[in-house]
Amino acid sequence: MTTESPLGGGSDERRPSTDQPTTSYPATGTSTPPPRPGHPRGLALAALIVGIVAFLLGLVPVVGTIVGLAAVVLGVIALVRRQPKVLAWIGLGLGAVATIVSIVVAVGLGAAIDSVQQDDPAVTATSEPAPAPTSSTTAPTPSATPTSAAADVPADYAQALEDAEPFAISLGSSKAYTFSKLVAGGASEAAAQYAVDTVGADWQANAVRKAKAYARDGMTGDVLRNQLVSEYGEWFTAEEADYALAHLDD
Repeated sequence: MTTESPLGGGSDERRPSTDQPTTSYPATGTSTPPPRPGHPRGLALAALIVGIVAFLLGLVPVVGTIVGLAAVVLGVIALVRRQPKVLAWIGLGLGAVATIVSIVVAVGLGAAIDSVQQDDPAVTATSEPAPAPTSSTTAPTPSATPTSAAADVPADYAQALEDAEPFAISLGSSKAYTFSKLVAGGASEAAAQYAVDTVGADWQANAVRKAKAYARDGMTGDVLRNQLVSEYGEWFTAEEADYALAHLDD
């Protein structure tokens, strides 16, 4: 029995049809890499913003110093973490300038306040208790005279007299010193003269009181006398200063 061979004398293996769909695969080694993340810049930007604020507040004592130091710290941290150097350096520089300016302003204000407090030695001297002579404290009765005739005294004269009492009676100041304070406070020279003539203070006793206060601070001899008579000191007359030195140990 004979078997018929396929037509054309070829193989009997089945061949794929050209009409069937074929599966495609991506080419290897051609994929696009993911985008690289950018450098973080949060601390550098914060250093810049805080530095600007510190620069604007540099003239404010304490506040400018605190904000300036914060900007410096943020700038240093941003540089250590390799964040944008330009922002970090600008913030650091502004913070440093603000810190220095704020410290200078604070020191200047402190010095100005100290100098103002030292301008009036009479006020500082009265901070220590001083024994008051009996003649100056037991009989300030002449000051009652103008009050009984207040209706005949101009208002500015009466006000000057009232303002003179703390200096002449309470503080134990000299006549010239009290007069200068009244004029500096706005009283006319006539009203100030009326006040020192009428207040009833014992100027010699006041000189003794001041001399004892300075003596407790270590002043003696000519230094003490110059302090009593100097216009930068107490403005007592030479006679009142001599009287005070003569009765210093009373």
